[in-house]
Amino acid sequence: MAEVIPAAVLRNLADKLYEKRKNAALDVEGIVKQLAAAGEHEKITAVINLLTTEFTYSPQANHRKGGLIGLAAATVGLTSDAAQHLEQIVPPVLNSFSDQDSRVRYYACEALYNIAKVVRGDFIVFFNQIFDALCKLSADSDANVQSAAHLLDRLVKDIVTESDQFSIEEFIPLLRERMNVLNPYVRQFLVGWITVLDSVPDIDMLGFLPDFLDGLFNMLSDSSHEIRQQADSALSEFLQEIKNSPSVDYGRMAEILVQRAGSPDEFTRLTAITWINEFVKLGGDQLVPYYADILGAILPCISDKEEKIRVVARETNEELRAIKADPAEAFDVGAILSIARSQLSSEWEATRIEALHWISTLLNRHRTEVLQYLGDIFGTLLTALSDPSDEVVLLVLDVHAAIAKDPQHFRQIVVFLVDKFRIDNSLLEKRGALIIRRLCVLLNAERVYRELSTILEGEPDLDFASIMVQALNFILLTSLELSEIRDLLKQSLVNPAGKDLYVSLYASWCHSPMAIISLCLLSQLLEPGRHIWLFKALYGLLMLLPQQSAAFKILKTRLKAVPSYSFNGEQLKRTPSGNPYQFLHQMPGGSQITEDGDITMDGGNSHNGINFAARLQQFQQVQHLHRLHSKAQVQSRKNSTSLSKNMVEAQKQEEPRRPQLSEINVPTSRSSSKRSPQV
Repeated sequence: MAEVIPAAVLRNLADKLYEKRKNAALDVEGIVKQLAAAGEHEKITAVINLLTTEFTYSPQANHRKGGLIGLAAATVGLTSDAAQHLEQIVPPVLNSFSDQDSRVRYYACEALYNIAKVVRGDFIVFFNQIFDALCKLSADSDANVQSAAHLLDRLVKDIVTESDQFSIEEFIPLLRERMNVLNPYVRQFLVGWITVLDSVPDIDMLGFLPDFLDGLFNMLSDSSHEIRQQADSALSEFLQEIKNSPSVDYGRMAEILVQRAGSPDEFTRLTAITWINEFVKLGGDQLVPYYADILGAILPCISDKEEKIRVVARETNEELRAIKADPAEAFDVGAILSIARSQLSSEWEATRIEALHWISTLLNRHRTEVLQYLGDIFGTLLTALSDPSDEVVLLVLDVHAAIAKDPQHFRQIVVFLVDKFRIDNSLLEKRGALIIRRLCVLLNAERVYRELSTILEGEPDLDFASIMVQALNFILLTSLELSEIRDLLKQSLVNPAGKDLYVSLYASWCHSPMAIISLCLLSQLLEPGRHIWLFKALYGLLMLLPQQSAAFKILKTRLKAVPSYSFNGEQLKRTPSGNPYQFLHQMPGGSQITEDGDITMDGGNSHNGINFAARLQQFQQVQHLHRLHSKAQVQSRKNSTSLSKNMVEAQKQEEPRRPQLSEINVPTSRSSSKRSPQV
C-alpha cells in the first residue's frame, strides 16, 4: 500500500503527537475519496486492512490511536459508499473500546462517533454490539472516556429513533441481561435507553415490559436519588400506557409485582402495590389464576408501617374481594384458602382479621369447595382461638359457625373445641367464656350446650370434665346470651322441653357437685314453697360460709328477699319418723313432696318425667368415679415420692466410701510442720 498511502503519511499516523496523526488522517481521507471516485474498491479494502492490521491491532498505543482516526477518516472519504465497507471498519473500532489504554478508548469513541455521522441508518446492523460497548463505557473509570461515550450514546439514540431497521426483538434479550446490574452509571444508561425507545411510536416497548419490569423496580431502591427518580418516571409512563392499552400481558407482570410488594424498601412496596391496585381494576379474567399470589402480597401490606401503603392495600383488597370469580374459570379456591390460612399466623392483627374475612367470603360464595379443604384449615382455625386479639377470636368463631351450619360439621367443631380446651387449659381460663357465649349466639345456645354435655358425659379425663363443667355452669348462670336457656330450665317440672334440657345437662353436670347444685337451684328454686329442700340447701351453704365474709352477707340478704307468700299453705307436721322438721307440701291431686325430694303421686317417685331417684343415683355413680380417681392420684404421688427416696438411698449406697482424714497419707514437709507466724 506504499504506492497508495505514502510512507510519510503512515509515519505521521503513528506519531505520538495528536496534530500529526490528525493531519495524516486528513491525507488518508483524501486518498480514499479519490479511490472511491474512481471506483477502486479493492484498493479501498486494502487501505482499510492496512489500517486495521498494522495500526488498530498494533501493540504500540500510538499506532492504535492512528489506526482509529485513520478508519474514521476513510469512512468520511467514502461518504455514500461507506456502507459496503462497514463490516471491515466497525469491528476493529468496537474492539478498541476494551483497550487497556484510556486514551485509546477515548479515540475509539471519537472514531465511532464520526463513522456513525456518515453512515447513519446503515449503522443499525451493529446496534447490539455498539450498545454492549456503550453500556460498559458508561461506567468507565476515566471521566474523559465517559464523556466521549455519552456524546456517542446521544448520537446513536438519534439514529435509532429515526431508523426503520431497528429490531426491538433482537435488542430486548440484551437489555434484559443487564437490567440487574448495580452500577449507577449503567443503570442511568439503561433507563435512558428504555425511555428513548418507549417514545418511538413504531417501537412497542410495552409489549416487552415484563422482560425488564423487575429491573426497573430494582432501581427504585437505588442509593442515588436521580436513578430512583428516573426509574419512577419510566414506570409511571408505562403504567399510564397500560391504562390506555387494549391488550396487556398482566399475568407475567403480576408475578413480578407480587415479589416486589414484599420489598424491604418502602418506595418499592408503595409502587408495587399501586401497580397491583390498577391491575386488579383492569386485568379482569387474565388475573384469575394469580388471585392467590396477589392476595398473598396484599394482606401483609394492609398492616404496613407506612399509611400510604396501608390505604392502597385496603382498597385493593376490597376490589379483589368484590370480584366474583368462578372455580370453573381457573379460580383456585384451595390456593386462596392456603394464603388466608398462612396469614393467620401474621404478627399483625389487621392482616389476620382480613385473612378471616377472606375465609368467610369463600365460605359464603364457594361453600362446597371450601369444605373440601376443611381438614387443611381446621387446625389453624382452632389455634387462632388463642389469638391475643378479641376481634380475631370473634371472627374465628364466625367462621366456625358458618362451617357448623351442616350437622356433621357442627359436632366435629364442638368435639375439636373440647379437645382444644383439654390441651390448652389457659385457653379455657382466658377465652372460654368469650368462645362459648359467641358460639351460643351464632349456633343456638341450647344446641351448643346439649352437644357439649353429650361430649363431656363420656369424657375420660375426669379432672378436665369437672373443670369444663364448672366453666359451662358459670357461663350458664351469668351470661345474657343464655337467658333463654335459664328460662327454659326454670320450667323443667312443667314443660317437657325444659325437662329434656335439664336431663341432658344433668348427665355431665354430675362431674361437679357445685355445678349440679346450681343446676337444681336454677331449675326449681323460684318455687320454694313447692321445693323447700332446695331452699334449705342454700341455708346449709350459708352455715358453711364464714359469717364475716362478703359471700355470707350477700347470700343471707338474698335469702331474706324470698317472698313469704311462697310458703302459704305449707304445714309443719311431725312425721311418723318422729322428725319434727320435715316439711310436707300439698300438691294438686293429693300428692306430697317431702324434704328429701320424694314426690309421692300414686306411690311414684317422678314428676313430669324426671326420675329424681335415678338422677341421684346417676350423680352418686359419677362422683364415685371421681373419688376413685382422686385416690389413685394420691397413691401415684405417694409411690412416686417413695421411689424417689429409694433411688436416692440406692445412689448413696453405690457411692464409694470416702476415706476419713486420718486414713489419708499426707507426706509431711519441714515447712508444713512449722507453725504459722501470728499476725
